[in-house]
Amino acid sequence: MDLGFTLAGLVVGFIVGLTGIGGGALMTPILILGFGIPPIIAVSTDLLYAAITKCGGILSYARRQLVHYRIVALLLAGSLPSAILTLIVLSGVEAGELIERLMNLTLGVSLVLTSIAVFMRRSVRKLSGRLSQAAIGRRLKRLRPLLTVAAGAALGVLVTLSSVGAGALGTAVLILLYPRLSMPAIVGTDLLHAVLLTAVAGAGHYQMGSVDTALLLSLITGSLPGVFAGSYLGSRLSAKVMQPVMGSLLMAIGLRFVLAS
Repeated sequence: MDLGFTLAGLVVGFIVGLTGIGGGALMTPILILGFGIPPIIAVSTDLLYAAITKCGGILSYARRQLVHYRIVALLLAGSLPSAILTLIVLSGVEAGELIERLMNLTLGVSLVLTSIAVFMRRSVRKLSGRLSQAAIGRRLKRLRPLLTVAAGAALGVLVTLSSVGAGALGTAVLILLYPRLSMPAIVGTDLLHAVLLTAVAGAGHYQMGSVDTALLLSLITGSLPGVFAGSYLGSRLSAKVMQPVMGSLLMAIGLRFVLAS
């Protein structure tokens, strides 16, 4: 077990508990930029890391009936097939440099989109509420199942290639498509979808032999106490201050990956 990776898990877990922003958006860039881990190993390992660390939160939301299983099923109807197809394509590409460039570019785009979702969460919620009252909103309601499946398909590709997007982007999609859901219900629904998607994508990467199990164990060992400590402190800090800071950081890192690729 590497102490440096455990410390990274502790720091990321603390930030996740503090801000509520998903670990994939932070852990994968840290592994690639901070430790020089190849993108394929970083993404693959982080997918299983995300699936394991987010499992604990599902029971709490399910017990309070804050998980909408029909919406989860619609998202999975799009995300799982697209994730599996992405894995098939990746396994058929023999050029390691091409995979690395593709993952770096996808990671950068996903981080930029995630930062925008963090910045505009309240604006998206207000826009969604206005649309639901307008005529166009009523027409879109009929297409909502199809749009949910399509959004899931896009998330499946992004998450499988970058390990980023299942959290903040998934939440933004649900806010836009389901304006009448409470925020806790949106978070609970998105959390279950994120765990199932990252677990399937991570299992596919494991089958490809690109998951570092020792690295995974080190990250989890540090992240669990980090999430607990961050959650404790986060309840005493304003999200209005912390989320813009994290959004700016993710934007900067995302642009760095996009420009470098």
